[in-house]
Amino acid sequence: MNVTRVCFVGDEDVTLRYELLSRETSRDALSTYDLHRPFENSIAVDTVSLGAAISLCNDLQWYVVRFVDTVLVQDPSVSETEWLSRPLARALRNDEIASTETGEYLKVYGVEFPEDRRERERAEGPPAGVDPDLVDGLTGGDLVGTTTDQPDEETVHEPAGGASGPDGATDRPDEPADRGRLVEPLYVSRTDGEIPEYDLRDVSETVVVRLTEDEYAP
Repeated sequence: MNVTRVCFVGDEDVTLRYELLSRETSRDALSTYDLHRPFENSIAVDTVSLGAAISLCNDLQWYVVRFVDTVLVQDPSVSETEWLSRPLARALRNDEIASTETGEYLKVYGVEFPEDRRERERAEGPPAGVDPDLVDGLTGGDLVGTTTDQPDEETVHEPAGGASGPDGATDRPDEPADRGRLVEPLYVSRTDGEIPEYDLRDVSETVVVRLTEDEYAP
């Protein structure tokens, strides 16, 4: 069965999983879904339709405004690999635009994995005020400022669902243990079916998000 996935990516200064699952209303809204984590500091669920995905976003609007950096929707009837912005998904649900008319206006995120960060940190050197000799002794290149999805001393109740990973989100076979972080979106337009190369930083992968014309900001 084709499903529509909706993904909430948290603001940089919050732990999204804790913020959503520690509050009764948002926890109840998510309780019937298996939670996935396609990206660092994100929560994704599979819904039965585009309309159901938009309805869930509406149910969580109070939390989206406060804790979510971006909402992504993936509908296989539009694309198996590219995501939709929430406004574009809403326009498609409302029949304001045809799926064949999407795909020109894009936002391309870099996906930075832990090893990418470690390589960048090694290339840039230690942060100001950090003793280089101390950095050499750190395992895995964990410099000051490295973020984590884990709340420190908080316990939250998990929605019903499949086997959970260390942060409570269900691990899918097609999702690696080390989730990448979405970084620095590049606004581009598809020309003759080609997407310009992402060049804002060195990354292992990219994520393509289709936008409405109004959202496009080259």
